[in-house]
Amino acid sequence: MRNSVYRGLQRAYGYDEVALVPGAITINPDQVDITLSLGDKSLEIPILASAMDGVVDPQFAIAMGRLGGLAVLNLEGVHTRYENPRAVLDRIVEAPPGEITSLLQRIYSEPIKERLVGERIQEIKAGGVMAAASATPTTALQFGPLAAEAGADFFVVQSTVTTARHLSRTYPLLSFTELRRGLRIPLLVGNCVSYAAALELMETGIEALLVGVGPGAACTSRQVLGIGVPQVTATMDCAAARDHYFKSSGRYVALITDGGMSTGGDVCKSFASGADGVMLGSPFAQSQESPGRGYHWGMATPHPALPRGTRIRVGTRGTLEQILFGPTSLTDGTQNLVGALRMSMGMLGARNIKEMQQVEMVIAPAIRTEGKAYQMAQGLA
Repeated sequence: MRNSVYRGLQRAYGYDEVALVPGAITINPDQVDITLSLGDKSLEIPILASAMDGVVDPQFAIAMGRLGGLAVLNLEGVHTRYENPRAVLDRIVEAPPGEITSLLQRIYSEPIKERLVGERIQEIKAGGVMAAASATPTTALQFGPLAAEAGADFFVVQSTVTTARHLSRTYPLLSFTELRRGLRIPLLVGNCVSYAAALELMETGIEALLVGVGPGAACTSRQVLGIGVPQVTATMDCAAARDHYFKSSGRYVALITDGGMSTGGDVCKSFASGADGVMLGSPFAQSQESPGRGYHWGMATPHPALPRGTRIRVGTRGTLEQILFGPTSLTDGTQNLVGALRMSMGMLGARNIKEMQQVEMVIAPAIRTEGKAYQMAQGLA
């Protein structure tokens, strides 16, 4: 009989499988510090909006910046391909479900116009806020300098899975070290989910690392490619790499958990898992200011043969300010995310994000199955 070799599997955890343990002291929520440092710049709230066309346009970026956060504009989206992106977005929103995939493939086959890269960033800067722009590794060398020249404060290089070492016969390897040196603005890179990959990426000199493969509401990587790690475990593993790198180098790289969060509780658990900031997509797609008008679709849709994203209906639930700061009339935790973070930190006795990263977390039954039968029956949980 053929001998089989057993490979042990690591148990990975998502947001519904853990809970936070109150501390020995409590703190007034308005006394906790939630600022996020990214290179030599800082945000009043540690929340970024995902570089997705249904979430961020220049107007949304201005609104987000004025509320203390940061919105990232997708430089490979409709805003840099079309002079009038609103008309294109309307076509995406109004397309029947059976036609949306082929429509997205056609829309994203339109060439990017370099002139629009600078114009969109200047639109954001004209609103008096910081500007961030995103590109994939294959176009980063082309668009990064254009974004920096136009006045971008941050540049993001993002793909489904990002590593410091990439093998290809069709295009040269992107050196994050050289890119960072040439841009002279903070460089954020993602996405990654493992200790080893995170450590190597940090060693390239980046200012922040995005964590998350597969958990996003519009992401289909788990279904199509079979890859992904639940966010609590992914964040903890990358946070361990960040702490190791800081001890050995003295340089701190911010960790931004990206995707899979829909409630204030999810956001709080991300910080308890080790995040310095969070990046949200679908919660902001539900805002009145989002360009997707209640629809949301993934960044990976431009692939001509294997579209790894889907358009989903998330609805419109309130203004961006309500989602971030309230007031809210909802009881499901989808609004007043900043208030939830402050309240949780106060109850846990965490005076700042670094202390929030050290709070006790336990494996727990999903909240939907623990004493919430009446809420579930009435559609409240």
